[in-house]
Amino acid sequence: MSDLLAARSQMAMSLAFHIVFAAIGIAMPLLMAVAEALWLRTKDDVYLTLAKRWAKGTAIFFAVGAVSGTVLSFELGLLWPHFMAYAGPIFGMPFSLEGFAFFVEAIFLGIYLYGWKKISPTAHWLCGVMVAFSGVISGIFVVIANAWMNTPTGFDIVNGNPVHIDPIAAMRNPAAVTQTIHMSIAAYQAVGIAVAGVHAWMLLKDPRNLFHRRAFAIAGVLTIVASFLQPLSGDFLARQVARNQHVKLAAMEGQFETRRGAPLRVGGIPDEKSATTRYTLEIPKGLSLLAYGKPDAEVHGLNDFPRKNWPPVAVVHVSFQIMIACGVALLLLSLGACFLVWRHRALPLSRRFLHCVVACAPLGMIAIEAGWTVTETGRQPWVIYNVMRTKDAVTPMPYLVVPFLTFTFLYLVLAAIVIALLKRQVFASPDISTLEAGHG
Repeated sequence: MSDLLAARSQMAMSLAFHIVFAAIGIAMPLLMAVAEALWLRTKDDVYLTLAKRWAKGTAIFFAVGAVSGTVLSFELGLLWPHFMAYAGPIFGMPFSLEGFAFFVEAIFLGIYLYGWKKISPTAHWLCGVMVAFSGVISGIFVVIANAWMNTPTGFDIVNGNPVHIDPIAAMRNPAAVTQTIHMSIAAYQAVGIAVAGVHAWMLLKDPRNLFHRRAFAIAGVLTIVASFLQPLSGDFLARQVARNQHVKLAAMEGQFETRRGAPLRVGGIPDEKSATTRYTLEIPKGLSLLAYGKPDAEVHGLNDFPRKNWPPVAVVHVSFQIMIACGVALLLLSLGACFLVWRHRALPLSRRFLHCVVACAPLGMIAIEAGWTVTETGRQPWVIYNVMRTKDAVTPMPYLVVPFLTFTFLYLVLAAIVIALLKRQVFASPDISTLEAGHG
């Protein structure tokens, strides 16, 4: 394994592991705060029990996410020193602000976990709101930094060096708004369907359990709202990519030839040697319409650019298709849920529907992993788009395969610990039936 491949593999593995905890850190506190808000409003102790259980889950993910995030911060400096030396003064501000938001989240999470009956119920709930708010702000600052890597602004290059640095302009890069909105909604959607899937599984075993019914309803509403908003945010993000990253858009769609009225492709496997995308269903003029708002707009193909500037087209295209497929499935599930609620005027708890929710539970996280593959791999061979190549950013330190194997083992151990703790939390959930709670 080459040093560049080892460095990229280690970073990819670390990001793939950490992003799960980052998404949960964004969305789980919202579920926790909503449950407590419902308890304050209704005085129904089921909601209080639910808030406490979700708080424990939030603490577990927060602790492991802190570990994996710390590893990532070290890897940036150790594996990519040339990148950090060049880009640190430009985009270091969002990382600093992310650290501040992280500490705010940690402080209020500590108060929330240990403040039961020590502060007023309203103040306690507000601490939960602050955990939810600082969690999403923390994620936004990190995504802003990544957006800058895709659309770098806020500096000039003189003799190969960045000058006239403006950190605020760097944070206001063209991709910042669209990427942060898309990622934030993706986190809510992924966590919502994952939590709904867990409680749907438990309801299949104990349909009368009010604890799981209430949890399923709250997570389901979050999933539905996010699933309706996500296609809109994805459309805005795709239009931004079309304006600023022509090569990435072409790779996402398997578009090799520049043409007007370019089709939108569903499925398919790009073949770089023959410059064709096979086994695909083409929707005439769909790509031109979605990317530029005009059915006859010109879309740049990969053949317009040197091959050395192409990303791995098949990886980008297939990952993009997986992300879209997961999003469509969750949207259809949400539409079905809304129809069932409208038709029966009740929470949809048929076994068929619950099985569908369980089957869809992993799709949100799969979509996030696939989406970040598109974002990062689609930018290659650049670590800073059109400014610095990835091969020029890597450390000269040899034997990078050793830390790669070491951290892989670390992440496997952490994953096993998290699964064990969460399994204990789920199966230790209270046995609260509708009859015991006085509900028919």
